[in-house]
Amino acid sequence: MPFQPETTLPVEEPGPGREVRPPTGEVFDASCFTPACQRLLERGDHALIGVSAGNSYFSQQRLTQLLTWTGWRCAAVDLLYTDLHLDTMYLASGDDEAQAARRTTRALRDVRRRVRRAMEAAPRVPARVRALALSETVDLPGYRSALDRIDRELAENPRMRRACEEHVRQIVGGGPGSPEARFAAGLSYLRAELPYLLSTPEVLGVPSSVCCYHELLPLLVELEGDTSCLQPGQGHLVLRPR
Repeated sequence: MPFQPETTLPVEEPGPGREVRPPTGEVFDASCFTPACQRLLERGDHALIGVSAGNSYFSQQRLTQLLTWTGWRCAAVDLLYTDLHLDTMYLASGDDEAQAARRTTRALRDVRRRVRRAMEAAPRVPARVRALALSETVDLPGYRSALDRIDRELAENPRMRRACEEHVRQIVGGGPGSPEARFAAGLSYLRAELPYLLSTPEVLGVPSSVCCYHELLPLLVELEGDTSCLQPGQGHLVLRPR
């Protein structure tokens, strides 16, 4: 299936004799996972903004700020929202199939609306900016090859497997429904995201990338600075609102 991004913003081109300058002021404190990640941010090839459906942090205003911040620092920005395994998560929390389907539909409708409005509200930036649904990219050769390698790593590397399991426990540990079902659903959700967390350049065919989130992911915390699972050119950046 050919890759067709859901939404693309035009690139701001300076006219003759006009210099494009970023907006003044800072709304985020930026913290890079490692010094290598800092160098990738300075290089500025690509930024990935991960958006969780149903997470109120990702308001239209916040997404607009994120697009603006990254759009002036990187040559390309992809805003990725996860639209897979949501129904499984709701089922694991005790919903019946009809309830899970309704909640999934509402959550995706809401996140798509916020993404669309944020892209409309964001000022024109030098970067190429796109909005992507995860389901649009799972058939990309880079995604498939990254996922195959990650599956082998999970089977052969106990530390990596434990880090993923602890990540899921922290994210979905409490709540209604069966703990075992929530844990299994959480692992499926995380597995679908891992190619982007560990190998965005391979998935999207960019030279390097920094994955931007508002907190350090439990997966990275559990790895305790061991970046051997990160593919070359993959960085992580924490952007906390001031």
